[in-house]
Amino acid sequence: MLLSVIIPVYNEKNTILKILEKVKSVKIDKIDKEIIIVDDFSTDGTREILESLKGKDEKLKIIFQKKHVGKGFAIRTALKFVEGEIVLIQDADLEYDPNEYPKLIEPILEGKAKIVYGSRVLKKNPKASIIFYIGGRCLSFLTNLLYGTNITDEPTGYKVFSTDVLKSIDLKCLGFEFCPEVTAKVAKKGYKIYEVPINYNPRSIKEGKKIRFKDALKAVFTLIKYRFID
Repeated sequence: MLLSVIIPVYNEKNTILKILEKVKSVKIDKIDKEIIIVDDFSTDGTREILESLKGKDEKLKIIFQKKHVGKGFAIRTALKFVEGEIVLIQDADLEYDPNEYPKLIEPILEGKAKIVYGSRVLKKNPKASIIFYIGGRCLSFLTNLLYGTNITDEPTGYKVFSTDVLKSIDLKCLGFEFCPEVTAKVAKKGYKIYEVPINYNPRSIKEGKKIRFKDALKAVFTLIKYRFID
């Protein structure tokens, strides 16, 4: 079986090689990996680093966007190149640990679920700030209220899907609203979202975290919008 790891990246020159090495080093019994990196028109040197890697590994696909659009559009671009039966989204920073892959994909391999989210809430983890923590809990509460789900961490960066499920979703997202849009649409299709506890090593805005208050507002709007339209 093949696991497709999608890594959307924008201006992460200090972490891209480290996260790539971590992803490559993870061994999962009877599972091969392909890695699909989509550079969202980085301007800090990330693009040049990735250009130096292109063509050196047949299991590493690197796509360069022609302009900066956002995480959601990068993921949608990557989906066109996915060949695996399972898709996992991996941020390009070091907040999420690829060593979690075995337990993230286990429910899918065992036929327990088609969708798995890694929950930062189900395990004691450090918090980047109380504002980010409360924001995530509020988004999870709103998701459960609107869609009848029972999840603890809607905006988690670790989302794993059976490929057929993710490709069946008509995604419109451009930026960070990928998370609420995909959550809303799989919930409306009746899929259960299975959660597993994960480790989380948050970084601050000063350290490069890119989500802002406007993204939280957009997430709320997205959850409400897709409750009433397809």
